[in-house]
Amino acid sequence: MKALVFHGPEQCAWQEVPDPELQAPTDAIVRIGTVTVCGTDLHILRGELPEVSPGRVLGHEGVGEVVETGADVRGIRPGERVLISCVSACGHCRFCRERAYGQCHGGGGWILGRTVDGTQAEYVRVPFADLSTHPLTGAAERPDAVLLSDVFPTAYEVGVLNGRVEPGDTVVVVGAGPVGLASIATAQFFSPGRIIAVDPVPARLDAAKRIGADAVADSAEGPERLVDDLTEGLGADVVIEAVGSPRSFESCTRMVRPGGRIANVGVHSRPATLHLEKLWSQNVTITTGLVDTYSTATLLAQLAAGRLPAATLITHLLELDQMEEAYDVFARATDTGAIKIALGEAARPLVARER
Repeated sequence: MKALVFHGPEQCAWQEVPDPELQAPTDAIVRIGTVTVCGTDLHILRGELPEVSPGRVLGHEGVGEVVETGADVRGIRPGERVLISCVSACGHCRFCRERAYGQCHGGGGWILGRTVDGTQAEYVRVPFADLSTHPLTGAAERPDAVLLSDVFPTAYEVGVLNGRVEPGDTVVVVGAGPVGLASIATAQFFSPGRIIAVDPVPARLDAAKRIGADAVADSAEGPERLVDDLTEGLGADVVIEAVGSPRSFESCTRMVRPGGRIANVGVHSRPATLHLEKLWSQNVTITTGLVDTYSTATLLAQLAAGRLPAATLITHLLELDQMEEAYDVFARATDTGAIKIALGEAARPLVARER
């Protein structure tokens, strides 16, 4: 089969690799229908995740058809369409029993495309298949469901739920990339008073307004002033950091009100300064986290009901064998306007297959 293989910093290739085989009775083999490229994949390609070794097939998001299952798999069967979760869960360790699947100590967690071969391929082996896949039926059986592998659960769990968005809140989302836009979409489940999107790219701010942001600000032009004006000097109740840079994190700390919450979602590859000399007396809560994907079933129901704008985030549609081009387009998002790239079946019409 063909797959996107990491060969070291700034080196990857779409090439022939051996077909995956079942390695445990809890495994499944899935034929990939739709995949996408994640910002974390770019971190890997830049050599910022040393645990990813050369020769690894990348990717941790996907939708496809089950072609083979191990003897202990009970929840899915060959021929079924499934969403592949970015997080694998053994289901037995303490963390899995607490639904903290991202911290699984039984061989799961974020392993696809990191410590085992991932989804940017024609076929993928999915460990712990019963808990690490979700059957797609009815209106949820659609290519853009691939954004529920990672983007929407990450935004919802690590951003919106960790930030404890409540009715009437002023919510600031710093970074209007895929996760930031998904944060804007899912924050609306809780009827906030206003949502403010912050980003330096006009096209992404336009997308934020289409998704539901009430106000937008250029991150290079002092978004703190806009937040101050709109809240009469109080600051935001919730600030979601969806960039992963020291500058954006420090900006979040300047926009949050006393007693407010900062939910850090962005993947940081460099240290960020935490100004405790200013924050210690303000009762500010700061949360971080890797997605656990416990919300995926809820989000799939919202997608099927037409309440999740997944297709809106997809700006580029390519065939699976255009994977190297997809990385280039996504890496140059400021120039290309890319928000999310979907490859494979998504290159055909994104129409829900109603039954």
